[in-house]
Amino acid sequence: MPSMTEWKVPPAFQPRPEDYRFDLDRALMSVVGLHSIIPPDAFSAETLGTERVGNGVLIDDGLVLTIGYLITEAEAVWLHLGDGRVVEGHALGFDFESGFGLVQALGRPGIAPLPIGSSAATRVGDNVVVGGAGGRTRSVASQIVAKQEFAGYWEYLLDEAIFTYPSHPNWGGCGLISDSGELIGIGSLQLERERGGRAEHVNMIVPIDLLGPVIGDLRKFGRVNKPSRPWLGMYTTDIDNRVVVVGIASKGPAARAELKTGDVILAVGGDKVTSQIGFYRKLWSLGSAGVDVPLTVYHEGVTFDVTLTSIDRARLLKAPRLH
Repeated sequence: MPSMTEWKVPPAFQPRPEDYRFDLDRALMSVVGLHSIIPPDAFSAETLGTERVGNGVLIDDGLVLTIGYLITEAEAVWLHLGDGRVVEGHALGFDFESGFGLVQALGRPGIAPLPIGSSAATRVGDNVVVGGAGGRTRSVASQIVAKQEFAGYWEYLLDEAIFTYPSHPNWGGCGLISDSGELIGIGSLQLERERGGRAEHVNMIVPIDLLGPVIGDLRKFGRVNKPSRPWLGMYTTDIDNRVVVVGIASKGPAARAELKTGDVILAVGGDKVTSQIGFYRKLWSLGSAGVDVPLTVYHEGVTFDVTLTSIDRARLLKAPRLH
């Protein structure tokens, strides 16, 4: 794999110790590199690949918080520490609703965990650090530019995601560090927005407050111990106040129902939907995984009704294996 320290953030965007009220270098030591290997026959291999590289943050004795897509179905996980050491890890679990993933180091990292703060206490305009593995030269001095709903095409919704600018170029699993040196989120995506007539990239960050309610279950069971949301295996986006299908997951309910890319979802259970957010909220209100989902669909000039039997997407995934 390529070295996790070959690249650097441009100096103008790197954080400077004198700009913060905490020990910046010590805090960034808690951010580690993460490298996972996924079997070729894994369900997620087709979309996410069989080799994934990103970041994670040490939050407890040997416990690393990351973004879940980096470790989904991983058969091997390696943690790259700031001093050059590499420690094997075990993928403990993944929460579909928040997107968080947990890794347990199988050796002693020998570094201090980053204290956990409150994402609810943050405000638009706050100065933050988006910390990547490798210290200041691979971290970004950033600012919170928005806190708002976020809907992802893979049947994912956050009531209030955090958005930061400038963006980190290696955002997956980065630690969002507050101006008091506490972890307030984990990097998930890079998105583009229009501002002042030009396009600029921002990072979407999963707020740390979503961790508290699920961390106990993730450590004990590998997933949250409650009924799963219904999943259709349908990738969608908003286009002109319409929910348009842009992809179909293999083996999912939508594929079995022979829905196609380009189909428009007009209604769920007879209730009109005009946005991803509205679609997801209506879908999930029907019950837990296994519930029947009546859809009204528009396809190439024809409107028809079809009922999909939802599933728990976790059943399609390989469970973590302890080495």
